[in-house]
Amino acid sequence: MADKRDYYEVLGVPKDADEAAIKKAYRVLAKKYHPDANPGDETAAEKFKEASEAYGVLSDPQKRQQYDQFGHAAFDGGAGGGGFGGFDFGADMGDIFGDIFGDIFGGGRSRRSSNGPMRGANVRTAVRLTFEEAVFGCEKEIEVNYKEECASCHGSGAKAGTSPVTCAKCNGRGKITYVQQSPFFGQVQNVQTCPDCNGTGKVIKEKCPDCYGTGYKTTRKKFKVSIPAGIDNGQSIRQAGAGEPGKNGGERGDMLVEAVVSQHPIFKRQDMSIFSTVPISFTKAALGGPIRIKTVDGEVEYEIKAGTQTDTKVRLRGKGVPSLRNKNLRGDHYVTFVVQVPERMNEAQKEALRKFEEAMTGVYPEGEKKGFFGKKK
Repeated sequence: MADKRDYYEVLGVPKDADEAAIKKAYRVLAKKYHPDANPGDETAAEKFKEASEAYGVLSDPQKRQQYDQFGHAAFDGGAGGGGFGGFDFGADMGDIFGDIFGDIFGGGRSRRSSNGPMRGANVRTAVRLTFEEAVFGCEKEIEVNYKEECASCHGSGAKAGTSPVTCAKCNGRGKITYVQQSPFFGQVQNVQTCPDCNGTGKVIKEKCPDCYGTGYKTTRKKFKVSIPAGIDNGQSIRQAGAGEPGKNGGERGDMLVEAVVSQHPIFKRQDMSIFSTVPISFTKAALGGPIRIKTVDGEVEYEIKAGTQTDTKVRLRGKGVPSLRNKNLRGDHYVTFVVQVPERMNEAQKEALRKFEEAMTGVYPEGEKKGFFGKKK
């Protein structure tokens, strides 16, 4: 007994932990160290035994009270030197191991499946948008495969004049109980969705020839999708009730329409901000004056300051992307000016530049003489 760790320490919970916290801590450890999930790992097996023993005591109010008062000595007569003989794990352990075994053996939480109404699955599709459509929003029409209720069987999947019958394997319950052999706890019962009726509790003997027993026929259906202003590439719009049909009277799932936004030749976007680069002539950069700048709202006039250098950045307030949460709130448009150097000039233009260069003599201190673009010569 002297070598045993404190049960609270084993589960990693404080001594005043409530029942839910103890149960949650044990679920995590049992799933992590279960021997079936760690075949051949003796260390994991020991940790699993240790956690199970601790839970067996702390989950029982009477045993927990004895443990809190006397420690491990309270169970000297029944623990069997560290075994499980002195602990009755009760029905709650079966509930926990139903989860654990379901996860380990691929059943997940199917033990809780029922033949009641089940919501249909969501479906995904995509719609292509221009840059401007994403910024300002629009209406789009998309066409997708859509499962309509079969007109012949009205969704039952059974041939006209027949009806689904109660599943003989699960007796209409939609789930079956099976026994799983555990190396530490012997036989453990688990519940799983019935494989014959897939949890519906009904089996179709004669399938509808029109829908092959599915109860639905796939058609091409058009939907109008309202694209909100400010949507970004990769974001989705939810179309309620346009997904897969439900089971046993359950509601349809939704359709998630992903926005695929085309790149713009001029504008770049980051969240609610728009960025662009605007070329200006070196005479306009030197002398200043009005220029026209393209924005998503159309061209706007901007007054260039005299002496504007390459990479000068300005902000056009409220010319960015609207907020998805508040359509009245818009981001800004950031413009970077790039001074253009003419690649081809005639002789008269070259001569004019030579005279300009001579006229600039003495403007800069000796040794700091700069060219037109502010760089040292």
